[in-house]
Amino acid sequence: MSDDESIDVAPEGGEGKEIYPYGEYEGGRDDHLNRHGFGSALLPNSDIYEGSYIHGKRHGLGLYCFKNGARYYGEWKKGLKHGHGVLYYPDGSKYVGLWRKDLKHGHGFYYYANGDIYEGNYYKNQRCGLGSYKYTENNVIAYGVWKDGQMNGSGVIRYLPYRFHGYFEKNLPKGPGCFTFDGKYILHGFYVNLRDPAFDYVSNDVLDLEGGDTEENKISTEQPKGIVPIWRSRNITEYKEELLPSEPLDFPRPESLDSVMDIIEYLQKQYGREQAMPMEEEMDEHRQTTTPVPTDLMLDDETAAVQPGNIDV
Repeated sequence: MSDDESIDVAPEGGEGKEIYPYGEYEGGRDDHLNRHGFGSALLPNSDIYEGSYIHGKRHGLGLYCFKNGARYYGEWKKGLKHGHGVLYYPDGSKYVGLWRKDLKHGHGFYYYANGDIYEGNYYKNQRCGLGSYKYTENNVIAYGVWKDGQMNGSGVIRYLPYRFHGYFEKNLPKGPGCFTFDGKYILHGFYVNLRDPAFDYVSNDVLDLEGGDTEENKISTEQPKGIVPIWRSRNITEYKEELLPSEPLDFPRPESLDSVMDIIEYLQKQYGREQAMPMEEEMDEHRQTTTPVPTDLMLDDETAAVQPGNIDV
């Protein structure tokens, strides 16, 4: 599985006024000559953006094309990806789902270049909460609780002829669990995690128990290096649901506190001093520029799938 997200796809902040080094721009402006309304920009780093601006920052719907071949189409807020959106990566993988302050945050789908699919919750760019991962090559599905990008907690692995129910720690089954066969029998037992004697150690006391780099550009479904899960059987019984381990349950995740500016914006909106978004008529006044987005980078009917509040995959 290739989860290559090491590419630099984070857009720059709001471009501000039309001065060097903010690139070329065609579109609407506000009274202070900041980019405002609908516009198209060719940025100094050769990236291209076409979409809505609010007082110098990307805000609303927009398409951002990166020079390395990646592209994002979706919602923006204060210059950052925020809301519903799709990010296409150069290796052919893509993420479809929710964003918050430029990070994958909330429910989403990640389609990998090798055909694997993850569906579930994200928290600050990492898998967190309930989710399922489908290994397309062997049609195995892992469903359970994720934390820090890995399975950590109760979960179920569905193989074609049987299933495993148990507890996971850093992607490895650990402790009591059971295998079920066609809903007729249960094989009870437990997993113990032992050092692999065949592992090529740097030294006797150096062992990667943490599973290496947990950044999302690494394969977060890998098992910790040098550790082997060993199954120990105890007994076999008839299948009864009450004998199964507890089902995976989601857990609350702390939300980031809004910034002072977000609070001020909310109060201004409540008291009518400032509108959070321009009127539709104001936005339409600026939709008179031609697009600098190359034809081969434009999204056709795919863009319809990510209209605000209408992700359909």
